[in-house]
Amino acid sequence: MNTYYINEIFYSLQGEGYHTGTAATFIRFSGCNLKCPFCDTSHENGRKMTLGQIVNTVSANPSRLVVLTGGEPSLQADGELIAALHEAGKFIAIETNGTRALPEGIDWITCSPKPEQGLPSAIKHCDELKVVYTGQDMSAYDSIDTSRHFIQPCDTQDADTNRRLTDECIEICKTDPRWRLSLQTHKLIGFR
Repeated sequence: MNTYYINEIFYSLQGEGYHTGTAATFIRFSGCNLKCPFCDTSHENGRKMTLGQIVNTVSANPSRLVVLTGGEPSLQADGELIAALHEAGKFIAIETNGTRALPEGIDWITCSPKPEQGLPSAIKHCDELKVVYTGQDMSAYDSIDTSRHFIQPCDTQDADTNRRLTDECIEICKTDPRWRLSLQTHKLIGFR
């Protein structure tokens, strides 16, 4: 049976993007193939879990939505996990940086390319594009096939810089209405 290196599994509300406010079980995989200087997620540690352990843990929560996140979940998520979660009646979303191919059957793809990465190299279509904004030229993302564009100001841990980035995001949304502002509501109102 497959085992996966899992940082944590927890039940909460989605805090950003299209599904903001929706109850979800988050499966946070350990490890990432990028080293973003602004990463706000401690994902390096974890424990090995079997497919059965993961499905049992996820199934204890009433929400249908399961979010595969990380780190970078595409380093470990596979067809066997997707099939088992579907069999348990779950709707599977993934949050990926777009650098690696994804297994078949994922219900919702959120691609969040990182500014220093450039454009995603393995994903050409996604259900939702969520760009962490650090001041980059947003026209670079025009080639990604999606109908949902979210821009999220980077949390730099500096109030003045955060305010400036948020103001710039607002102006981008007003100038190009394809973009919608995504804020990290879980941070703003203090929930996990």
